[in-house]
Amino acid sequence: MAKVLVATEKPFAAAAVEQIAGIFKDAGYDCTFFEKYNGQDELISAVGDAEAMIIRSDKVTPEVIDAAKNLKIVVRAGAGFDNVNLEAATKNDVCVMNTPGQNSNAVAELVLGMMVFQARNHYNGTSGTELCCKKLGIHAYGNVGKLVAKIAKGFGMEVFAFDPFVENDIIEADGVTVCETVEGLYAMCDYISLHIPANEHTVKSIDYSLMSSMKPDAVLVNSARKEVINEDDMLKIFAEKPGFIYLSDIAPANKEKLTEKFPGRCFFTPKKMGAQTAEANINAGKAAANQIIGFLEKGDTTFKVN
Repeated sequence: MAKVLVATEKPFAAAAVEQIAGIFKDAGYDCTFFEKYNGQDELISAVGDAEAMIIRSDKVTPEVIDAAKNLKIVVRAGAGFDNVNLEAATKNDVCVMNTPGQNSNAVAELVLGMMVFQARNHYNGTSGTELCCKKLGIHAYGNVGKLVAKIAKGFGMEVFAFDPFVENDIIEADGVTVCETVEGLYAMCDYISLHIPANEHTVKSIDYSLMSSMKPDAVLVNSARKEVINEDDMLKIFAEKPGFIYLSDIAPANKEKLTEKFPGRCFFTPKKMGAQTAEANINAGKAAANQIIGFLEKGDTTFKVN
């Protein structure tokens, strides 16, 4: 009987837990939910006999992998997987997967929700602006970017995208205009929605050069990772561009400084909320469970990332 550990410091919704447990029960697997634990030491103590793990934003460090002597697969229930040490996993012959697309609609709706919230002055009773006819630039046209474009077009926005890894025909088929350079995207749009991963090529890549090219009252929306922003450069932009606005699902390290010095010009969710819907919880959790079964029983590596 395969042993699965669902290690979630931030637990799945109750409905998701029930369905994940049901999938493993039907498959004859032994599934344990390890929720609301406190820190790496507790996680290291819990992984000893696990053959498979499902995580959310939980960190799978080399120490965790070393402690899990029977571990064969880790599935991150979500798109981003920078919380898993891929080098250590590969060294120990552990397959790492994500569940791309399962949270995408939830994240996309949050992006537009934050944009409306800001455009209407946080609903403070004063006159705001409309999204209709504004230019939206999508930086990275993956699962989330495509849905952001679809919803934004429903608002009547003019949508542009930059993604060198996606064929122009695919972007244009959605009624989105391709920008050949990232600089061009940032310079022409009223709103920029960020969907790039955090890796060695993208960390701090949203820097002074890019942000200074944006319109004086442009809005930057980040539902990806805080690490892609050069936060020191952003402070300079806030000082130089009195109309510049930053909205993020990931509070930056200099959150207090930004909110104190530039009140009303930034908004950060209390915690990362992009995937915090009942539907996304269930979709990602079920996908993770089925991927583990597919890997252990059939060797299916469809969503392997290492």
